[in-house]
Amino acid sequence: MHDIKTIRDNPQAFDAAFTRRGLDPIADRLLALDEARRAAVQAAEQAQARRNAASKEIGDAKKAKDNARAEALMAEVTELKTTMPALDAAVKEADEALKTALSEIPNLPLPEVPEGADEHGNVEHHRFGEKPSYTFTPKPHYDLGEALGMMDFEAAARMSGARFTVLKNGLARLERAIGQFFLDVHTGDHGYTEVNPPLLVKDDAMFGTAQLPKFRDDQFAAGAIGSGGEGYWLIPTAEVSLTNLVRESILDEKELPMRLTALTPCFRAEAGAAGRDTRGMIRQHQFTKVELVSITTPEQSKDEHEGMLSCAEEVLRRLGLHYRVMTLCTGDMGFASQKTYDIEVWMPGQGEGGAYREISSCSVCGDFQARRMDARSRGPDGKPRFVHTLNGSGTAVGRALIAVIENYQQEDGSIAVPDVLQPYMGGLKVIAKA
Repeated sequence: MHDIKTIRDNPQAFDAAFTRRGLDPIADRLLALDEARRAAVQAAEQAQARRNAASKEIGDAKKAKDNARAEALMAEVTELKTTMPALDAAVKEADEALKTALSEIPNLPLPEVPEGADEHGNVEHHRFGEKPSYTFTPKPHYDLGEALGMMDFEAAARMSGARFTVLKNGLARLERAIGQFFLDVHTGDHGYTEVNPPLLVKDDAMFGTAQLPKFRDDQFAAGAIGSGGEGYWLIPTAEVSLTNLVRESILDEKELPMRLTALTPCFRAEAGAAGRDTRGMIRQHQFTKVELVSITTPEQSKDEHEGMLSCAEEVLRRLGLHYRVMTLCTGDMGFASQKTYDIEVWMPGQGEGGAYREISSCSVCGDFQARRMDARSRGPDGKPRFVHTLNGSGTAVGRALIAVIENYQQEDGSIAVPDVLQPYMGGLKVIAKA
């Protein structure tokens, strides 16, 4: 969420940054809503002040035995009592109109973010490793998984419909191993604190990280708990639960940066993905992901962003996977992001001859989410200020599983287990058909 005072102080600068996202200028509309809100507040305050003054004047008039004036003042107070609820309602309505407008517009990109309308404007930052070569034609993960008898899309469809998968035996264990490996690296080597958070959250939590209200159709509503209870949402990412741990709080800046990680199921409606990635596990309604979240100060957030990217890269490096890092352009970055790096891992079974597919996004959000959550910190001067938040995939476990299956496939259809995962697999070196 943006600070209306900042927009009011320099609307031209706000629009200049905002329109870099390919959107129309909006400062004038926001300032008109702000002016209406301020006028409503002023009218309500003036009415309250006049009511207080008139009530005092009634006593003075009665002391002076000026009954006519006292009666006129009492009539004025009665009228004010009648009109003030409407004035208060106008204030509430104006407040909500401005808050709604602010909540539906995205964050501003940092100056160094490249210009672009869509993914074609993204800029490659760097690469790691080389594409693997094979003496045979690599197969996609779904062909390999089904041939092994360990990936069942039909059974999942009978239970739950499209975009679900049942994993069995070695592949089920391999996915679990990947998640555990990621967690161990991030907690043991990177200093993140492991959290086991709720998977069901309320509206305020989804609003805090900007899934609501704009992206309501992309979420799974879980309904109310108990008769007449408040509604819940299934988390689309553990970013929601982890970031909201600091909502409505004032942290001591000595505690920052606060680095949190979680391995959770995630749930996404994929409302805008009709016809895309309909085969396999690339785009699922339910998937597993290791999330990284940092809560930090404005001075630390850019360095923390680079550090988070390194942490996400490290787990892929240890798996020996080839990938590239892309800096997303202004037209492709997420709603809450100031700047985003995407890690795209090489998957040799995708498309004709292989393709890079996103496996992690690492974003710095500035104070955009903190304002929505009222999350602040207190520095050496004792004054509270909004924290900066960052989030990243460290990484998507389901897509990492796909990458391992496709990159480590062998000519006979078996899957070699990467060295770093073998301890999590009970020493198993190859996943083969029974």
